[in-house]
Amino acid sequence: MSSRTEISADQIVPTSGLSVSRLRRNLVRVLFIHRSMAHVGRCLLELKRMRFTVASEVVSTSEQCVEKLRSEHYDVIVAEHPTVSWQEIQPLNLLRRMENELPVIFVADDLKRETAADLILKGAADCIEMTALGHLPVAIHRALNEKRLRDQRERAEKDLRRSEARYRALVGNLNYGMCRCNLDGWFLEVNETMSRMLGYGSKEELLGLDLVREIIQDPGKLKRLLGLSGPDGFADPIEAEWKRKDQGILKVRLSGREVLSEQGEFEAYEIIAEDITKQRELEDHLRRQATSDSLTGLANYRHFVDVLDSEIKRSMRTNRKFALLFFDLDGLKRINDRYGHIVGSQALCRLADVLCSCCREVDTAARFGGDEFALVLPEANAKSASLVAQRICEKAASDGKVPKLSVSVGVAIYPKHGQIIESLLSAADAALYAMKRQKSKAVHSGLTTKLNISTRLVSRKMARAGVSVNEY
Repeated sequence: MSSRTEISADQIVPTSGLSVSRLRRNLVRVLFIHRSMAHVGRCLLELKRMRFTVASEVVSTSEQCVEKLRSEHYDVIVAEHPTVSWQEIQPLNLLRRMENELPVIFVADDLKRETAADLILKGAADCIEMTALGHLPVAIHRALNEKRLRDQRERAEKDLRRSEARYRALVGNLNYGMCRCNLDGWFLEVNETMSRMLGYGSKEELLGLDLVREIIQDPGKLKRLLGLSGPDGFADPIEAEWKRKDQGILKVRLSGREVLSEQGEFEAYEIIAEDITKQRELEDHLRRQATSDSLTGLANYRHFVDVLDSEIKRSMRTNRKFALLFFDLDGLKRINDRYGHIVGSQALCRLADVLCSCCREVDTAARFGGDEFALVLPEANAKSASLVAQRICEKAASDGKVPKLSVSVGVAIYPKHGQIIESLLSAADAALYAMKRQKSKAVHSGLTTKLNISTRLVSRKMARAGVSVNEY
């Protein structure tokens, strides 16, 4: 089976028929190795949701895969695991035989950590479970950037190894910071790009700094810097954080070589520095988008379930309790109808702020959906959870803003109220709505009492006026 998968006409572009330069500007080309078109569709929807423009093909056999790789250009391969009907030929082995360095991301319904670790050690870019498919856009973005930077780095390193004259030519490169430092890590010479990256006005200001001293004095880090600790004598470059002149943080990726004197004696290090600050910021932003609620900034439902699952597993090992709290903002529809939806959204954010202010660092606050929120309290019993719930309700009701907020809460304790996610959620939800029913009864009872009092007052006034109630 080989097919082309589409989301919409403006999102899915054929892999052929456009110039290579235009393709590189507009889209990412994905080759799916998968039997299930439904799973491929879910992957494409996640990529579309994160605003990827995708051109994709789907194959299921190794023969189809070879044919596509020889006839088309792709940026990344997304393969199911295990890749059935391939016998002993796995995608990683196939690419290695074809001398193709495309990044491969595996997706699976159930992937053990040991299996994922083994695949990554064998060269996979990432491994993702279908239940955590929201991580796929981040993984693809990271794999493409790492491939691009690796290609650039390899080209730069080949140039660096050719000759000293070639190194002198690269010193003027506008894309890479380059420097020469002594055996203790002090700068001896830098190019203008390095000065600009670090925010200095001239190269002379940098001379004498020791930004790579810590790396050079650490044998393990030095081997990584020089590419001596990996297979075939090469290793991934080391990353570091440098302080700019304005005290801002510059994140760099470093690779280097040893410099020998004319007599063959070791005298210095030559280092290439790539500025990866924006790349890491973008990756962090994508991760936050995949795990946080866009309105409140709290954890979203997917991240909340992951945390709850991890907490259950941890508590099973340690035999300790933890608490799950559900919160509901009472009367959100009434707030929206009376004050408008902007004020309603602000009310949700007000409750989110209260949750954050009442949390410890180990706690996780999440927007469960709509007007419902959740809070996971590790190593908390029923008493401490009730105190936290009471404090949150009181603080939300007394923040001094309009409209005044009212919050209902339900508490579930592991393992008393459940030992799996579903039973804990059900117990907390039941407790929450039990509290809402009590509030509703109290409000109804109060209104009835007020109505009876008002009726008696009217009757007394009419009697003093000489008017018969029956006549009236």
